[in-house]
Amino acid sequence: MSTYRQLTETQRCQIETLNKIGWKQNAIAEHIGVHPCTVSRELSRNTGERGYRHKQAQRMADERRQEAEKSRKMTDEMIALVDEKLREEWSPEQISGWLGKTRDESVSHERIYQHIWEDKKFGGDLHTHLRRQGKKYQKRSAAKGSRGQIKNRRSIDERPAIVDNKTRVGDWEMDLVIGKGHSGALVTIVERKTLFTLSALVEGKHAEVVTATALSLLLPYKDRVHTITVDNGKEFALHEVLAEKIDAKVYFAHPYSSWERGLNENTNGLLRQYFPKKISFDKITNAMVDAAVSKLNNRPRKTLGFETPAAKMAKSLSLLAA
Repeated sequence: MSTYRQLTETQRCQIETLNKIGWKQNAIAEHIGVHPCTVSRELSRNTGERGYRHKQAQRMADERRQEAEKSRKMTDEMIALVDEKLREEWSPEQISGWLGKTRDESVSHERIYQHIWEDKKFGGDLHTHLRRQGKKYQKRSAAKGSRGQIKNRRSIDERPAIVDNKTRVGDWEMDLVIGKGHSGALVTIVERKTLFTLSALVEGKHAEVVTATALSLLLPYKDRVHTITVDNGKEFALHEVLAEKIDAKVYFAHPYSSWERGLNENTNGLLRQYFPKKISFDKITNAMVDAAVSKLNNRPRKTLGFETPAAKMAKSLSLLAA
């Protein structure tokens, strides 16, 4: 049995009064005859900058209910558009946000999920295009072999604070995605502010090959490269060469601290959707990698206000050319 039900305006007025005089949520719930979860949910969802006020709370609840009613209805045209974007591996949240920016009508991501499960129930395949959560990151044991010390490495502790603030374009994170049985790898590079991604195949983890590939990827964006943050792999041993050629500073995260390159780790997870761990990279081509990266860069992101990384980077580059 559900523990939540819609509140009346009178009950909201009582909640405002009792909350102001310091009553506990359980006591308020008992007094107005609802479950404590109902009061807790009400205060968390409908409290404004000036605190909980019953008229404002009623208005917020009414607007939310109206939006929910609108989002339940999907026209045939809307369904066709949603299905198209799902097959391009857009998430329901990305589709909902994009529709909200580009069309007068919109649909909530919850309704899109309902549509997906309805489709599955009748034998459809839309659910196969949803991204799957990757396994939790596991620390690599130092017992498996020391990665050694890289000469003249510059610690992330020395990285300027502006990189953390993400107030400029030009701060990148770089890593490798390894194929099954170490059958090649992907160099992955992602810009922190725009989420713009670059990637290419390499035959192995040799520093010379990785550095040359990174240079080929970054040189077209040289004027938008200030810093690059990497992990402590030997593949980045030629960081000084990269820094000189690209006129940028390279910083090294602390060992086994993947969260210090969290955006890069997340991007690698998105690429794994196209190139799972069970696939040998001998079977993929740079054309396949380019296609996957293009999908990532042209997919709207919530953190970008549902703009795409490609559009954000293009705007940044146009400012340079102006």
